[in-house]
Amino acid sequence: MKYNSVFDIIGPVMIGPSSSHTAGAARIGKAARNLFGQEPTWAKIHLYESFAKTYKGHGTDFALVGGLLGYEADDKRISKSLETAKERNITVEFIEDSAAVSHPNTARLIIGNASGSLELVGVSIGGGKVEITELNGFDLRLSGNHPAILIMHNDRFGAIASVTRILAKYEINIGHMEVNRKDVGKEALMVIEVDQNVEDAVLKELESADHIVRIAKIDS
Repeated sequence: MKYNSVFDIIGPVMIGPSSSHTAGAARIGKAARNLFGQEPTWAKIHLYESFAKTYKGHGTDFALVGGLLGYEADDKRISKSLETAKERNITVEFIEDSAAVSHPNTARLIIGNASGSLELVGVSIGGGKVEITELNGFDLRLSGNHPAILIMHNDRFGAIASVTRILAKYEINIGHMEVNRKDVGKEALMVIEVDQNVEDAVLKELESADHIVRIAKIDS
């Protein structure tokens, strides 16, 4: 196995107990919240294999909900996230799902509120790193080895160019990029892996690009 840095071995700064079951789960929850663009009022969380068997003991439950509340993996509030969600009237249901999956640390999050919903599948691959493999029916191919930007947008002329122009302005190099759409002129998804973590100021500018609906990032 190849390690890029000592942090791949000792794991991320986080609230424990597990980098894969806690830190990774928090990042999956945070990615879902960011892509949804607001705090959900309900969440149905399907857990598979190892996640399903050990989620209470390893803190996967409070980590996923902490991410949905907007907490980072090292936020001390994350251990109380289940209580916080209840105080905010957020209904959370955990489902131990027996369906076959390609990775034992897999979670499917279906979240929403009165204005809409979102469905996301995330995998915690170890060391706090995650892969997002599905979003609202779009299959993704994120390696989990590099920072990434996920951009929901309307399938219109100029949307991709407006995004890449901003990334070029800030000298952010694209390592991998793919675009999927459900139908001509409908909702589409850009998945962009880059060579460095993207600052929030850049994300804010990307949000103002042509035809953009929502943006989320996954840091390395």
